[in-house]
Amino acid sequence: MMKTSMLFASCLLCALSASAHPSDVADGKTDGAKTEASSSNPKEESPRKTSRLRIGGYGEAVYSRNFYSDNVYRYTRPGDYKNDPSHGRFDIPHAVIYLSYDFGKGWKVSTEIEFEHGGSGGSHEQEFEEAGEWEQEVEKGGEVELEQFWIEKSFCDAFNIRAGHIIVPVGLTNAYHEPLNFFTVYRPEGEATIFPCTWHETGVSLWGRAKDWRYEVQMTAGLDAFLFSRDNWIQNGNHSTFEFKVANKYAVAARVDNYSVKGLRMGLSGYYGYSMHNTQPHDQEGAGKPYDKVKGEVLIGAFDFTYNDHNWIVRGNADYGYLGDAAEITRAKRGVSSNNSPYDKTSVGKNAVAIGIEAGYDLFSLWHKLKDKEQKLYVFGRYDYYDSCIPEATQTRYDYTRRQCMTFGFNYHPIEQIVVKGQFAKRFFTHAYNDEPSVSLGIAYMGFFL
Repeated sequence: MMKTSMLFASCLLCALSASAHPSDVADGKTDGAKTEASSSNPKEESPRKTSRLRIGGYGEAVYSRNFYSDNVYRYTRPGDYKNDPSHGRFDIPHAVIYLSYDFGKGWKVSTEIEFEHGGSGGSHEQEFEEAGEWEQEVEKGGEVELEQFWIEKSFCDAFNIRAGHIIVPVGLTNAYHEPLNFFTVYRPEGEATIFPCTWHETGVSLWGRAKDWRYEVQMTAGLDAFLFSRDNWIQNGNHSTFEFKVANKYAVAARVDNYSVKGLRMGLSGYYGYSMHNTQPHDQEGAGKPYDKVKGEVLIGAFDFTYNDHNWIVRGNADYGYLGDAAEITRAKRGVSSNNSPYDKTSVGKNAVAIGIEAGYDLFSLWHKLKDKEQKLYVFGRYDYYDSCIPEATQTRYDYTRRQCMTFGFNYHPIEQIVVKGQFAKRFFTHAYNDEPSVSLGIAYMGFFL
C-alpha cells in the first residue's frame, strides 16, 4: 500500500509540473514536455484519481542586487544618476495555495489564493508621474488576491465548461506562469511588462483536448483603458480599484496548443476586446459626448513554444499588441487623473511588442552516475526584446521603453519539485540611457501536498 501511495504521489506531482494551471492537471494541458521532469507524452498527463480533494501550491523567495540607480528620474536625467550606488532587495514574489475538489459526475471546483510580495499591508511608494512624491497606501488587489475560482462541468475530454475567475492564457508566461516553467529568477520580463501577469479575469471558458490538440475559448470582462500606462502598456488594465470588476465592455480570448512532435509544444493565442468606457463612473459614453466614439480596441496575437528533449529545454515567445485610439485615450486619461482618482495619467502607446527565447542544457546528463537520478543542473541563456510604448505618429516617443535584456544563469533541481536559481542579467537601452546590470538568487517549489 505504501509503495502504491508513493507511486501515485509521484505521478500526481509530475502531472502538476507539466501543468499550465496546476488546478488543471486532469485536463491534459502541459508545456509540452517533461517540464523539467515529467512525461513528454501528452496522453500520459492525466493522473489516476484516489481522492477528490487536492491541495497544492507554489512559491518563490529571491534576492537581487541591482547595479544601477533606483532614482525615479534615472530615465529623464540619466547623466545625473550614472554613478549612483547599487541597491539590493529580498522579496517573496509569489506564494500560492491551490484547493480543488471533484464532486463527481463531471463537476469540479477549484480555487487559487496568491500572496504577492509577502502579503497585504501598508507600503510606501514613490510616484514617478507625480515628481517623485511619496505616497502611503494599503495595498489591495495585487498583494493578496483570489487568482482563480471556478466551477467546471466536464462532458468529455473534448468539451468542458468552466465559469468563474479564470486565467487568460495569452502569451507563454500567462499560460505557464509557475516557477518551474521558466529559467529566470523572476518571470520573463518582456511579457511580464506589457501584459497582466498572471492575467486573470471573471468569465466563461470552453476548453477541450482531442488527440494532439488542446483548445480554449473565453469570454471575460474587458480591460480598463484608464489604467493603461507608458511603462507597462495594458498590464494594469485588468485591475479594479473597486469592490467589484466593472464590466461595461467585454472581450474574447483564445488559445490552441499542439503536441504532435515528441517533446515539442507549440501554441497560438489571441485577445480582442474594447477597453474605453469600461470604468467607473460610466459617464463619457453617449450621444454628443466627446469620447463617445472612442472604443479603445485591444488586439493581441502571440506565438510560443517549448521544446524538452535530449537534455535540452528551449522556450520562446513572440507577442504583438495593438491599441486603437491610443492618442484619444491618453487625452481622456489625463482629464480624469485628478482629485486622487486611481487612474493612470501617463500616455499609452498604440502598439507593444515582446520577444523572448531561452535555452538550457542539463549538465548532469553528461555524467552517467547522475543521468538516471532526479537531480538536474541546467545552465541557460535568455534574450528579451520588448517595448511597452510604440506611439502613434502624433505622440511623443520615449526611447527608454524600448529595451533588450541578456540573462545567463543556472537552475539546480535537487528533487523534481524544488529549484534553486541564480542569474546575471543586463538590461540594454539606447545610448542615451544607462545600462542596468543585476544579479539574482532564488529558490522555488511547486507541488501537491495532498
